[in-house]
This record gives sequence, structure tokens and C-alpha cells, in this order.
Amino acid sequence: MNLKMKKTSAVLTAILGFALVLSGCGGGGGGTSEPAATEPSGGNTNTSTTEGSNSGGSTDKPDLRMIMQYGLFDPKTEYVAKYIEERTGFHVEYELLPAENADEKLNLMVSSKENYDIAKLNAAQFYNLASAGALEPMDELLEAHGNYIKQSIKPESFASATIDGKIYGIPETGAGVSIGEELVVRQDWLDELGLSIPTNRDELYTVLKTIKEKKNVIPLTLSKDSIYGDIAATFGVLTDWKEVEGKLVHRAEQPEMKEYITFMNKLYKEGLLDTETPLNTAQESIEKFSGGKAAMYKLAWWNAGSAIAALQKNFPEAKTSIIPYLKGPDGKAVVGAKANVTWYIGILKSSKNKEAAMEFLNAKLEPETFKGIALGQEGVHYEVKDDKYYPILPIFNEQLNNASNFLTGVDEEKYPIYWQARVRKDPVLQAHFEAFQKNAEGLVVVDPMSTAPPIEAVSKNLLKLTTMLDDNVLQFISGAKPIEQYDQFLAQWRAEGGADMVAAANEWFQSTK
Repeated sequence: MNLKMKKTSAVLTAILGFALVLSGCGGGGGGTSEPAATEPSGGNTNTSTTEGSNSGGSTDKPDLRMIMQYGLFDPKTEYVAKYIEERTGFHVEYELLPAENADEKLNLMVSSKENYDIAKLNAAQFYNLASAGALEPMDELLEAHGNYIKQSIKPESFASATIDGKIYGIPETGAGVSIGEELVVRQDWLDELGLSIPTNRDELYTVLKTIKEKKNVIPLTLSKDSIYGDIAATFGVLTDWKEVEGKLVHRAEQPEMKEYITFMNKLYKEGLLDTETPLNTAQESIEKFSGGKAAMYKLAWWNAGSAIAALQKNFPEAKTSIIPYLKGPDGKAVVGAKANVTWYIGILKSSKNKEAAMEFLNAKLEPETFKGIALGQEGVHYEVKDDKYYPILPIFNEQLNNASNFLTGVDEEKYPIYWQARVRKDPVLQAHFEAFQKNAEGLVVVDPMSTAPPIEAVSKNLLKLTTMLDDNVLQFISGAKPIEQYDQFLAQWRAEGGADMVAAANEWFQSTK
């Protein structure tokens, strides 16, 4: 796709209005790169930006200033920030974006006369600043000062940060491809009723129907934000995008979507699916499952520790089982996954320290330095058992809970291994994470748009259209709208940006062949 760079003299005036459209909401700080297992703990946020004094850093290296995403911590007091300064020799002043109106704040910071050097950005923010000419092209800087970066990050990841043939950011892929959710069921109830764990859609229906008849509980509860997954996959509805005969098709336009909705509507009408699904938050669904009101739930591994603990507190004799991913009509199971770049690290065009900024980012990916950022010190923060990394608690949590906020790119081979120390804080959480991944081995289908660069027609429409689709799917499932109106909805979806988004996605996709 030809994404022309919009470099004007009024670069950041244009940004102020455009950013909020692209991100879709005022607080567009983006999602977390890791789920609740690694979310920051409470604390005071201090965003002081007084000039640093190279304390702890080499005197021949300039102080740097970095814009970070929102978090409940004070960067100046963080162990990881101090460790990074010791290892790299660079003193960095960090400023966190606010929880609300993050994009507006970002644009003001970038357009101010204050000299910021580096920014950690979500996809919409990255596209916005890059297309406005506010980010420095990195190709020459990477060639001269980016040896560790180039060793650590795969070319296909860099492709997602490339616009009009130039690299404008360091892509941060996080912990790689992993599976987050799977159906769990009250095994003690299955045993009581003489039921086996279902292996396909028909068996699932029979189990749910029997549970309703015999136990008088909600057979299956889901949250409004978790309506796809195991069941949808049996219809071939896997990810936002799917390659069909050499073209990208959005899930909204897949004929299998209507089949999936029809099945879920059947469950809803027969009382097999929680009638409050269109309103349920994840926490509300978990409370129904752990409170003995529901037999089955699509559990995220990062919620497993608290959910199972609550269930066992309420019902000490309760037992649960993970339902292996259901097989489709062809007898095969598939699991959809995304491998998107989570963050982009840009060097600002206005920076007076561009080479130093790249040297700093590169130094953080020197293998031992990066390992220390991810895991801390062996024998202090972590230990190795059976070739696996385990956190030493409580110091791991106390000093490394916010470490992911300081990442500026990861070693894409090693970080998914290092990162798993974070799921080994709790044996139940660890067991669910590892079981989910094992059950998904050989079944994962990755969204083909995962390596796409920010594309304007996608960036500006995706959030709105995703919300529109999900809201309507819930209405069709609940019967608030008859399924016969799906084609009418789809016409509206296309008219409100869907057609443009699909065309732009396919233009990029064809250019990769």
C-alpha cells in the first residue's frame, strides 16, 4: 500500500485533531502488553521532568528524555530504571502519559519546545506521529548503532514498523504468540451426572443441555468481551482477518459468522448460555462460575489463580477441568491467535540526541543487559529449575513488577522464555497457562494481518468497526435483533468504513506476495 508521508510545516497542529480519531478514544494510551499477571501494582505516579544530572551515567553521554505509557509507578524509584542506567551509562528522565486524554498530552509534549528524545507508542500513536513527520527514520541509525537490535528483532517485525520503505520505529512484540483463554468446566458436576468432557460442538450442546436439566444452574457463562474463541473456532471464525483464496476477509464478512451466531442464539434461547452475556463483565462471569451459579466459563489464564481460589474457598470439594479445544465438523481443532506488535519505540524528529538515543536503545538489547531487565539477577530475583525460570518472591514482584514498561523492543527468541517466569508466581496460574499452550500445540492459526504496518484506513476505522460488530453480534445472539437482519447490518458496516478497511488491508496483503 502506498502510504505517503504527510510532512508539512504544521506537522503537529494536524496531529492534535487526527490522533484521537485514529485511537478511537480520548484515553488512547493503549492496552497493556501483558495481561494481569504482569500488570503494575499500585503506587504514586511522578511525572517530574526536571533536567537530569547524569547521576550514575557516563559524563560523556547526554541525558535522554523518554515518553512512556501510563502506569501507577514512579520511574525514578524503580529498580529496573536504575539497573538500565548502570548497564547502559545513560541517565534517562521518564515522563508517563496520563490515564485520560493520553493522545492529547502526547501531542502537546511532542510539539512543545521541551526536548524529548524517545517515545513508546501504541500503533495508532505511532502511525499518527510517523505520518506527520514527527519521527526520525531509523534505517541509517540502526545500521550504525543497532547491532543488538537487529540481532534481537525479526525482519517481519520490522516490516510492521516500515512506512513507504523506511523504518520509523523499533517494534516490540511482547511475549510472542500465546493462547490466552480456554473453556473450563466443573468436573465434579460432570462426574455427578456421568458426563464426559465434550470434544466437539454437538457434544458440548448435549453436556450443556443435561446440566441445565439436572443441576438448575447456568450451563455456560461468558462475558460481553469474550464472545469468540473455542466455540466460534469450530465454525472457522478465528481472528479478525482470515486468508481465503489469496485474499483477506474480515470476520464480519465471513459466511461462517452467521452460522456461529445462529448456533449461539440457539444456546441463548434454550437457556444454555447465560442470558446476561450481553451485559456481563469478565469479573461478573468469574463470580458466577466461582460462586457455583455456572458450570462452564471461558477462563483467561491470567485470571485462573484468583478464580480457582475463589471457587475452592466457596466449595472446597469442587474440581475443574480444562476442555481441550473443540473439534470442528472435519474432526480437527484450530485456535486463532494474534501476533501483533504491541508497542513501537520511536526517536523524535526534534531530538537533539538521535544517535545517543539509538545507542541507548541498542545497549538495552545487549543479551545480558536485556536478560537483567526481563528477569533481574539470578539468585536474587529468579532461579532456574528444570531449565525453567522461576521468580523468587516477594522481591521479584517488588522490583520487577513494572519491568515490562521499560522494555523498548525484546529479544524475540528469548523473551517468550524469560517472560514465563511471570506466570510461575502462582502454581494454579502456571498450570493453566501451560495447559492452554500444550492443548494448542499444532492448532494455532495466526491472524495474517499480524505483520502489517499501521495502515490509515485500518487504523482510523478498526476500533469503531470492531465495537459495531461486537455490539451487533451480541444483539443477534440474544435475539434483540433477528439474525435475518445480519446482511442489513453488514451493509451498514461496509458503508461506515468496512469496505475501505478491507480494501486497504488487501492492498497491503497483495504487496507482500
